[in-house]
Formats: sequence, structure tokens, C-alpha cells
Amino acid sequence: MALTDPVARLNELIQGIDLAILTTVRSDSSLHSCPMAAAPADSEGTFWFLSGDNSEKVEAVRAAPRVNLCFAAPAASRYISVSGFCELVRDRNMIKELWHPDYKSWFPGGAEDPTLVLMKIVVQEAEYWDPSQSRMVLLTGFNPAAIL
Repeated sequence: MALTDPVARLNELIQGIDLAILTTVRSDSSLHSCPMAAAPADSEGTFWFLSGDNSEKVEAVRAAPRVNLCFAAPAASRYISVSGFCELVRDRNMIKELWHPDYKSWFPGGAEDPTLVLMKIVVQEAEYWDPSQSRMVLLTGFNPAAIL
């Protein structure tokens, strides 16, 4: 049965993928990509990531909020590209809610680390590889009006 809710379909496509590659645009217009611990989008079509507020990706978002997330499961021929906009959010309660003990290796100060910031990525559009058609397919239904 095909899912008509784009967020549910997107989460189905990325299920079981532990890593997302986040690509940002630096102030000199060059691209910067880095791995992020993957988690499903919330019901609104928003991805949430933790970062240090002095990281290169956060600096890039301050200059240009447009970002891309790439998810891949090569053994299953699943490749997903998500475009959207990133907003930096300081919300201690949400940081605590999203905190996982594995993050301690990156953030030794834990969820209370004052340098932690949330990267709120609102999906504008998503594409996925359809092996039966040998092409990328646009996943429609995201609300581009909800973007910054």
C-alpha cells in the first residue's frame, strides 16, 4: 500500500539508515558535507540535529540556511536526497529530549553543554532512487510555504 503522507513515506525510505550526510554552503559559496546521526523527521517534516554552536556547519547555516541531507542504504538500493532550510534553535528542553548517551563522545558536557545548538531542518522537497525506473523520483506534498 503506497503512503500518501510525504513525511511518512520519507521516514519509511530512511528507516534503518543510521547516518545522514548534511551539506551546507560556506560563506565563499563552496560546499561542506559532514556526517550526522540520523533520526526520522517529525510529523511536520522537520529533522532535528544537535551540533556545537562553533562548528563549521553552524557557521555555514548562519551565512546560508539552505541545506541538503543525503541518506543511503546501498545494499537495499535506497538513496534519498532531502532539500530544505535550516534554522538554529536554542531550546534546552528539546536538547534534553533528543539527547542520546552516544552523543557524549562529541559533547563531553552532555545535554547541559552550553555550546549545544539544535539544527532544525524543514524539508522543502525530497527525491529518492526508484530502482524499478532507474531514476530519481520526486516525493511531493511538502509545504514550501512553510519555509523561512
